[in-house]
Amino acid sequence: MERYAIPKHLDDPELIGFWTLDEFLVMVTPFIWGILASHIVIGLVFSTVAWFGYRKLRAGRSMAWILHFGYWHLPGEFFAMKSFPPSHLRVLAG
Repeated sequence: MERYAIPKHLDDPELIGFWTLDEFLVMVTPFIWGILASHIVIGLVFSTVAWFGYRKLRAGRSMAWILHFGYWHLPGEFFAMKSFPPSHLRVLAG
């Protein structure tokens, strides 16, 4: 038995089961909604569709790409960043 373990992949993201944290959250949110609304099968279907859609949207990019996309295309109140200008004025701010 080796005394020291050397990781083979240093940049691999943390996994919850087979999924990264962001994939897991996208998948589990509709499922929990389905349980709370007593529509488990519908929640399971939405969960699967959301997971496949998110994987297709992300397509090998990192989570930072999704955050940047959301920052530019969602309302400023979505991320609760009051100190930043709204998205339509960000180009003028420099």
